[in-house]
Amino acid sequence: MKKTCQILCIIGFLVFAGTVSIAWAADAVVAYQTASQQENPDAVSGGDNDPYDDLFDEFEDDTQDGSRVADPIYYFNYAMYTVNDKLYFYALKPLAQGYKALVPTPARRGIRNFFHNLLFPVRFVNNLLQGKTLQASDEIGIFFVNSTAGILGFKQVAQKHLDMHTKTEDLGQTLGTYHITEGFYLVLPVFGPSTLRDTVGRVGDYFITPLNYVEPWELDTGLGILDIVNRTSFRIGDYEDLKAASLDPYTAIKNAYIQNRRSQVKH
Repeated sequence: MKKTCQILCIIGFLVFAGTVSIAWAADAVVAYQTASQQENPDAVSGGDNDPYDDLFDEFEDDTQDGSRVADPIYYFNYAMYTVNDKLYFYALKPLAQGYKALVPTPARRGIRNFFHNLLFPVRFVNNLLQGKTLQASDEIGIFFVNSTAGILGFKQVAQKHLDMHTKTEDLGQTLGTYHITEGFYLVLPVFGPSTLRDTVGRVGDYFITPLNYVEPWELDTGLGILDIVNRTSFRIGDYEDLKAASLDPYTAIKNAYIQNRRSQVKH
């Protein structure tokens, strides 16, 4: 019995790791989010301001900048990309399709908004670290309004009725504003496309992400998978479109990810 539980835990972890990693890859190739969708809480994007909006436009404008980031562990990165690709088509996509068929769009949008609201500490702290005091104060107001009038963040009252908007901020961006370079490119086995700088930033952000303190761990993992599957349900087809449009999807994802991250650091 104990061995069976251990095997089930390992399988569950592998599925979770795969869904997280390919969700990041799918996020990194979102090609069809317009500037108006970034500020529209009803748009099909990741909350008030999705971290990968307009990424494909960045990629089209300058596909060469991504190649300036070293890729010294290319074979490892490509292996992880291949694993993530298979996991997307055989695990995450079927899950997201079934979930989308069962859960109405308003409910999925509310869940997306709830998880976006939970990331308030990450955005707030990194706004302060970047000296963006006005944005930090806006984050407090938005969090308070949406957590109360918006019923724990399921409704984005501040965005819709008060014309207040959040902006994605994380420690990787903060380090970038301090003129710390990307280092080298990484495709992490759990978190997908990244760089050395963003990996360090992700570790720091971990400690101020409320979801990571949920107990027991089964609930924490379940909520994490729900967030990933829910977000993916809005984006089915984006990853496929990029692969179909590119002769080298690995390089396309790399360039798009790096270009998007550089754009986020600048703004």
